[in-house]
Amino acid sequence: MNILQATVLGLVQGLAEFLPISSSGHLILARAIMGISKDTASTGAFMMLDVLLHAGTLLAVLVVFWKDWWEILKNPFKSKTLLLLFIASVPALLTVVLLGDIVDSFFTGWFLGVSFLITAVFMLIAEAVSRRQAKWAEHPGFKHAICMGIMQAIALLPGVSRSGSTLMGGVTSGLNRKSAAKFAFMMSAPAILGSLIFEGKDAIEKGYLAELALVPTIVGVIVAAVSGYLAIRFMLRLINKVSLNWFALYVALLGLVILVLQLAGVPGLPAFALPTMLG
Repeated sequence: MNILQATVLGLVQGLAEFLPISSSGHLILARAIMGISKDTASTGAFMMLDVLLHAGTLLAVLVVFWKDWWEILKNPFKSKTLLLLFIASVPALLTVVLLGDIVDSFFTGWFLGVSFLITAVFMLIAEAVSRRQAKWAEHPGFKHAICMGIMQAIALLPGVSRSGSTLMGGVTSGLNRKSAAKFAFMMSAPAILGSLIFEGKDAIEKGYLAELALVPTIVGVIVAAVSGYLAIRFMLRLINKVSLNWFALYVALLGLVILVLQLAGVPGLPAFALPTMLG
């Protein structure tokens, strides 16, 4: 992987993490287009690179919401936000612990087209609900945290947008768009931190980090952080103005194109077929 490829991957991660279009799905697609999967690096190294790029977007979340994090640090035992973030993180944690091997099988890319279509459906639902509901909660509560946490667990599938899924979970449970978007973005922090700790430890033990080129990796992380910061600002400013149907249209068209290419057996994309462990 060279610096140009790392820059592209960092940009894709930063923008797609906070726009409801799926960063994991776009990273798989970007690597396929650039032929990075043909390099000598192992699958483990690719997954570690994804974790590090996510760490770049974690920096963006910390910077944008630094006042909220500071309030949490000052009174961690009295912070309702910290408790809600913990509750929202439980479903994804349980999914990884209980179904981790099955979830990992989806990262071969075979499910990619379908996952983008699922994201499109989520965005259509979120837009439809937000148009009809008259009364909205201004601040997240336990109900919203649980609903958004369940949606975050579903978004472990590559191609299913985490920010889009959690946004839908917040809106359909009665939270207003901007508050749902903010809490969805903050929810990414514990998820990314957990991945960085556990997968980072595993990567060091198995030597995956040694397979990553230092300079391109650093460049990718920096680009992910900067583009992630801009994406968060963009979404928070326009979330109440922009129609989520536009995002739905984009990922739906992308999903259909990918699915057609997969079924046609186009080189560079995994063929659409159920993995062996699923029968």
